[in-house]
Amino acid sequence: MSNGERRKIGERGQVTIPKELRERFGIESGEEVVIREEAGKIVIGRSVTREELAEGYRQRAQRDADLADELETVSAEANDRLGDPPEW
Repeated sequence: MSNGERRKIGERGQVTIPKELRERFGIESGEEVVIREEAGKIVIGRSVTREELAEGYRQRAQRDADLADELETVSAEANDRLGDPPEW
């Protein structure tokens, strides 16, 4: 399907997404998709669920917390090696 499949647009503007693509991207009957314009083309994509969005936020918060812990450790090591900063 690298070159795409031709589909006809129905009277109400409907088009069927090929089964192979629906299966590959996990799009099931009754689910929402996102339709947008991108670089002069119409792009249809899988919609993000609330659960997926929440999980993404949880992962980002965990990465931020891990980074803060790492920076705190590095800062403490720098203070130990370099001593207190000069008071200018």
